[in-house]
Amino acid sequence: MAVEKIGVYRKWLGAVPTDKTGNPIPRSQWPRKRRYHWIVRWYGTAGTRYGKVFETRKEAERYASELQKQTAVGRMDRPKNVTLCEFYQEHKRIMRGQVADATLDDQLRALKELMDFLDSSRMLCKIQPAHAEAFIAHRLASGSAVATANKDIRTLRRVFNLAIEPRGYLLEGQNAFAKLKQRRMAQSPNRYVSVGEYRRLADMAPNEWWMAVLAVAYGSGLRRNEILHLTWADIDFENQQIRIASKRAGTQTIAWEPKDHEKRFVPMSEEAAQLLARMQIEGEDNHPYVFISPRRLATIKRRQSEGRWSSRSEVINNMWVRLDRMVLKASLSKLSLHDLRRSAITNWAQRLPIQVVQQLAGHSDIATTREYYITVRPEDMAAANSVVNEIVAGRKV
Repeated sequence: MAVEKIGVYRKWLGAVPTDKTGNPIPRSQWPRKRRYHWIVRWYGTAGTRYGKVFETRKEAERYASELQKQTAVGRMDRPKNVTLCEFYQEHKRIMRGQVADATLDDQLRALKELMDFLDSSRMLCKIQPAHAEAFIAHRLASGSAVATANKDIRTLRRVFNLAIEPRGYLLEGQNAFAKLKQRRMAQSPNRYVSVGEYRRLADMAPNEWWMAVLAVAYGSGLRRNEILHLTWADIDFENQQIRIASKRAGTQTIAWEPKDHEKRFVPMSEEAAQLLARMQIEGEDNHPYVFISPRRLATIKRRQSEGRWSSRSEVINNMWVRLDRMVLKASLSKLSLHDLRRSAITNWAQRLPIQVVQQLAGHSDIATTREYYITVRPEDMAAANSVVNEIVAGRKV
C-alpha cells in the first residue's frame, strides 16, 4: 500500500460549546472544553483521502507509524521553501492546543534561540548538522547548563521531525538534530525516601489534607497534578484503587489532561483509603474534588472567566514552601513530592515485573522507568556488600 502525507489530528465531536454570553468559545479553548477523538489522515497514490479514528493519541500515533513504514510515495517530493521565521510562526499557530502549553513554550523558546543564532531568514532546508552542532556549542559557551543544552537537542529534534512529517518542509534524513548526540553529564542519584523517612514526614503533616497527599504520593506513585485533580469519582474504596483520567470543563470541574493523555488505575494503600474516607465524610456535599476546596475552586473559576488562568497556573499555591517546612521539621534531607513518587515506583519494582511497574507509573516508554525511577536503596547496597564479602571469603578458602 503506497500512501503519502500521513498526519495525526484531533477529530472534534459535537457542536462548538458556547460561553456564558451564548457565543462560541474561541478555538484556543477547544482542546479543554470540546470533546474529541484522534484521527489518522492520509492520501492514497490516486489522491484519495482516507482516515481512521482512535480513542487515544497513543493508538493513533502507533497506527500512523506502522502506516509510514509502508509509504512509497512522497518521500522524494521537493519540499516547500520556508524560512526559519515562517516555520516558527506556523508552529506557534497550529500547535496551540495539540500539545501541552509547557511543551509548546519549550519548543518555541528553542526555535527562537536557534533563530537568534542562525538568522530568522535562513531557509529551513538549508540548516545542516554542522549548524546544529555549532548552535549547541554556542548555548554551552553562553553559560547554559548541560541539561538545558541536551533538552534543546531533544526538543529541536522533535520539532524538525514535524517539519518532515506531516508538513513536508524537509526530506527524510534532513533533520539537522537527528544524529546530534547529547552531551555527557554526571547524573545525580535519585532521592529515595525510605518508609521510616516517610513516617517522620507524615508525622509533621499539619492536617489530614497533607497526610492524604503524602499517602497518595508515596503509596500510589501519582504526580502532583494527578493528585490535585482527583475527584471522588476517581476513588474506588471497595477495590482500593485510584483512577487517573482526564476531566472535562464543567460548572464544578476544571478541564485537565493527564500526561500522555491516557487513563490508568493504580493501587491505594489502606492508610490512604482511611484518610480519604474521613475527608469525604467531613467534606462538603456534592463537591467533586478531593484536594481542591470549594473556595479554591471558586477562585479558579473566577480567574478562568477573567482570562487569567492557563494550564500552567498553580492549582494549589505554595505547596513547595509548605512541604519544605515539613521536611525541615522532620529533620530530613531535601525532598519533593516527585521523590515520593519515584520511591513508590522503586518499591513496586522490588515485587512486580518491570512492564507492570511501567503501566502503573504511567510511562509511555519502559526506558524511562528503568533510567529515572528505579533507585538503588540502602538495603540493596547492603545486600550487594554481602554478596561481595561472600565471594571474597570463598576465594580465600
